[in-house]
Amino acid sequence: MLDGKKITVVMPAYNAAATLERTLHGIDRALVDDVLLVDDASRDHTVDLARRLGLRSIVHERNRGYGANQKTCYREALRTGADVVVMLHPDYQYTPRLIPAIASMVAVGEFDVVLGSRILSGGALKGGMPVYKYVANRFLTAVENLCTGAKLSEYHTGYRAFSREVLEDLPLDRNSDDFVFDAEMLAQCIYFGYRVGEVSCPTRYEADSSSIGFRRSVTYGFGVLGVTARFALARAGVAKAGIFER
Repeated sequence: MLDGKKITVVMPAYNAAATLERTLHGIDRALVDDVLLVDDASRDHTVDLARRLGLRSIVHERNRGYGANQKTCYREALRTGADVVVMLHPDYQYTPRLIPAIASMVAVGEFDVVLGSRILSGGALKGGMPVYKYVANRFLTAVENLCTGAKLSEYHTGYRAFSREVLEDLPLDRNSDDFVFDAEMLAQCIYFGYRVGEVSCPTRYEADSSSIGFRRSVTYGFGVLGVTARFALARAGVAKAGIFER
């Protein structure tokens, strides 16, 4: 616990057997009260390994998508009494050793949402991020900052912490079940006025780390631009968007 708050780590998993154990071993269980893995119908032995490691696991019988996986993660974390929820990918792309820093910023009430930024560290490319993804990340982030009025270094990290109040308030069921869920959720946080902080986070792109390919990245990029346009129109009162309505 931190400051009397229950800390839950959720891991949306898909074919993460190669990296799950290393990720789990990096989590400080003296601080983290609960770890939940939600498997989105993996085709490897992720679920068997998770159970051998003693992880509480939920399994989707069919592949429902990354966004749907997160919805299950947050719903179950709230059901079991989490006060602070940290999303950590089990592919070991992000170091679990930053959980205390990320969770504490929410637990003590300084921020409602905290992101682990690969850009603040200046080591994204050194960590193996493909150049096209780095360029796209910087471009999309600039557009998002321009339209939202925020000043974040990165919108596209998969390392995030949320307060219970945020997760209870956001209309997450209206969001996509695919990868653009991340962009929608963060846009909602900004739209509804939640305080968003960042910490510098090193990254690791290797063969055993999951990552979407070029085609899916292009689809995601256009999806992000669509979310940003809806945000701008909704804030200006020009057009309503369901994801920005409580």
